[in-house]
Amino acid sequence: MFEGFETGQASLRGTSIAYVRAGHGAPVLLLHGFPQTHAMWADIAPQLVAAGRQVICADLRGYGDSGKPQGMAAYSFREMGADMAALMQHLGFARFDLVGHDRGGRTAHRMALDHPEAVASLTVMDIVPTQTILDALTTPVARAYYHWLFLAQPAPFPETMIGHDPDAYFESCLLGWGAAQLSDFGPAQLQAYRHAWRNPQAIAAMCNDYRAAIDVDLALDRADLDRQVHCPALVLYGAQGAMAQAYDVAATWAPRLADMRAAGITGGHFFPDQSPGETATALLEFFASNDRRAGS
Repeated sequence: MFEGFETGQASLRGTSIAYVRAGHGAPVLLLHGFPQTHAMWADIAPQLVAAGRQVICADLRGYGDSGKPQGMAAYSFREMGADMAALMQHLGFARFDLVGHDRGGRTAHRMALDHPEAVASLTVMDIVPTQTILDALTTPVARAYYHWLFLAQPAPFPETMIGHDPDAYFESCLLGWGAAQLSDFGPAQLQAYRHAWRNPQAIAAMCNDYRAAIDVDLALDRADLDRQVHCPALVLYGAQGAMAQAYDVAATWAPRLADMRAAGITGGHFFPDQSPGETATALLEFFASNDRRAGS
């Protein structure tokens, strides 16, 4: 995976952030989601590099090879986003394109609110706003996304249950949320995910991620309901995924993104794994459109 990419580890804000980078040109930061690591971008990042972008793929705190601080509050999207803003500053990038899938998308949205000067464009993948999910939870969404409430239960209940067979639990997550099978995920990526999620500290961190969404992030998002992200924004979603079945995904984002485009991509929640070429094409067309607008 990531042939030709530099591997790095940055000590930032009291923890460490693992990343890979390659390429030249305008920088783009790619953020993974649950229960994956930066390995999810292994089939997409090289396409962006080949098209002239400098690409950084990082592990969120608690995930993969990044540090795993103690405590629920350490895992809010604000904290995760501050890590990534610090990482890009550490790497010498004052402004960059930002792409996030799942938890990475929620982190990216928070970054665009908290660090607007740094975010040249925002892409969120297969999510609706956190506040929308939690304040207007419907029966179909609760059934499909039960893990939001399971993982948020007090420690050590979910950690103990998952710890008995991490592969069985997390692979059930990969196969959920619409139109996925294990063969959709490359063998090297699966190996990286299994290595990461078998770590008890990573299991605890992922639970804290979901606890923080309810106990920290929901209040932050409610407070920011009247704020918009003003940079160019792209909303991508799995055309066969649970979110597209339960919501008009674009409509949930329209009040929050002042300059928004949206499109469905073939697949379910994990459409970047299922359709990496289509996903990369959508990103590159979005970046190119922004470049043309900036130059006009």
